[in-house]
Amino acid sequence: MEKRAILVLEDGSIYEGYSFGSSNDGVGEVVFNTSMTGYQEILTDPSYAGQIVIPTYPLIGNYGINDIDIESCRIQVNGFVVREACSQPSHYMAGQTLDEYLSGGNTPGIYGLDTRSITRKLRDKGVMMGIISTVLSPAEALEVLKSSPRYEQQEFISKVSTAFPYDWPENKESDNGLRILVLDCGMKYSILRIMSRLGVKMSVIPCHLSPMQIMSLKPDGIILSPGPGNPQLMDDIVFTVRELADKVPLMGICLGNQLIARAFGASTYKMKFGHRGGNQPVLELENGQVHITAQNHGFAVDPDGLADGLEVSFVNVNDGTVEGLIHKELPVFSVQYHSEASPGPLDSTYLFNKFVAMIKASNCK
Repeated sequence: MEKRAILVLEDGSIYEGYSFGSSNDGVGEVVFNTSMTGYQEILTDPSYAGQIVIPTYPLIGNYGINDIDIESCRIQVNGFVVREACSQPSHYMAGQTLDEYLSGGNTPGIYGLDTRSITRKLRDKGVMMGIISTVLSPAEALEVLKSSPRYEQQEFISKVSTAFPYDWPENKESDNGLRILVLDCGMKYSILRIMSRLGVKMSVIPCHLSPMQIMSLKPDGIILSPGPGNPQLMDDIVFTVRELADKVPLMGICLGNQLIARAFGASTYKMKFGHRGGNQPVLELENGQVHITAQNHGFAVDPDGLADGLEVSFVNVNDGTVEGLIHKELPVFSVQYHSEASPGPLDSTYLFNKFVAMIKASNCK
């Protein structure tokens, strides 16, 4: 028999459905993603740590779970809310059902809800905290929410960053002699896969290393990874980024863009419902070209405080928010969207080639 479950939002809204995955309670910030595919990548994306994710596409799980389409070593979301959860996937690579995968990751799911109705509420009122439960009454669930810390008040980086440096196991011997480090604030494997295909030796380092420790590894360039949480709570990493900017070429992705902005004097702010999906149009200011991008962020850069030569390079076509930065003199640039695009369009993978070219040009000076 199907087991009943509820999703309760902080405004008191109650949605009844059925449990799948783990029967644990799940508390987190409820957000929606508009991608039509890629649920396995979304579930394992560390940028979603602390959040309950709602895909707007109604049928989820129809191609199952495989061993390849993962972006980290585990499920990162606190809960998963779907309209229909497919129990009989059809794909030659499928090794598990979505239900089995969530159960194995101790992650609660709920299905049978009108997910697009919930999405409209979040678009109108903004993202809000929520809880999935199979045992609590709505009143009890609401009390748990009231006593839980808000998403923007929590620190997540230490929970998703690697504890020790390591080399990407798929590395071949560097074809171009370059060694690039990824400062892991919630890195996705796609970054390493793409850079390795460019013949670069990739190594991943914890976000807590000091600038001196990082430079002792003799990097040719550093990528600041995506990640979860409020960038206003990351002063120690911001200090590290500012120290590195004068010493080595930097590329920032998503959270990395916000860290670079803060390092050069700007602040960030929480968006009403953020950008999460694979269809966000972004305007490149230098040439007027529009790129279709994959995004996953709930904070944005306030450009008013930018200083010391850093300026806006991309803006979002829909709402005008900052989507990228570039320094006029230093080899530093960043994008707010996911250039590794998983799931999503591949229009922006050229930025990794741009970073390699920037490193080579910098080394020649």
